[in-house]
Amino acid sequence: MKKSIIMLLTIAFACFFCFGTAMAFTAEDIARTSTIEEIQKRGELLVGMEAGYQPFEMQDEKGNIVGFDVDMAYELGKAIFGEGGEKKVKLINTAWEGIIPSLMTHKFDIIMSGMTILQSRNLKVNFCEPYYYIGQCLLINKKDQGTVKSYKDLNKKGKIVTSKLGVTGQFTTEKLMPKAEHRFFKNETDGAMQVANGMADAFVYDEPQIRVFAAKYKNSCIGLFEPLTYEPLAWAIRKGDPDFLNFLNNFLRQTHGDGRWEQIKQKWFVDYVEEMAKKQ
Repeated sequence: MKKSIIMLLTIAFACFFCFGTAMAFTAEDIARTSTIEEIQKRGELLVGMEAGYQPFEMQDEKGNIVGFDVDMAYELGKAIFGEGGEKKVKLINTAWEGIIPSLMTHKFDIIMSGMTILQSRNLKVNFCEPYYYIGQCLLINKKDQGTVKSYKDLNKKGKIVTSKLGVTGQFTTEKLMPKAEHRFFKNETDGAMQVANGMADAFVYDEPQIRVFAAKYKNSCIGLFEPLTYEPLAWAIRKGDPDFLNFLNNFLRQTHGDGRWEQIKQKWFVDYVEEMAKKQ
């Protein structure tokens, strides 16, 4: 009986060892499942973004998606595919509320859409290193210039504060101005227009977008650029992909080092804003 038990234990141990070895993944196995490998085999980079966040991504007069993230996506395409790689980048315009679910269900490879790093989002996706830092700022009507100097002047009954639904502008409004009436919209322009038309006292949103709206509606609005929050923006990918994450972080370091990032920043965060102001 003792010999039989020993024999059975030996067989069980051998089976466990063999199956365990078979189930182990090597570094090469993991690399072969990386999104970067899938992109190269497909011959196309699929980029998810919501084209309504000036000047990161938006539609021009011809309906083309343009902006800071768009130009960076084209540079990423060149880094992956070489010269002419920008032609292998496909931009997929996606509603904000569905952008993370779409990434997780493989509708695209990466979110490049001015997304703030939040711990709640980080539970679902991985972020590469931040590529831009912003804070929530205020767009106010010119009639309130001098009387509204900060968010504290808006945190009272009778004040109307707008923002976009489901973003950090909404969260900041609810946290810092709970006494005001809140109006949240599906897109940024509707919230800003409420202030421009005198129907709301302030619009809360990311600093670059407030600069665009302050220039666009300069006859009726001004921006207050003292940041209400500290927010790093980053691109998001699916979890469990260290190779793609490493590639993206190195790509960002390279574009900062060789001046491409600064050139694209100048184009969209300075030149574009000045162009908006001249049109008014």
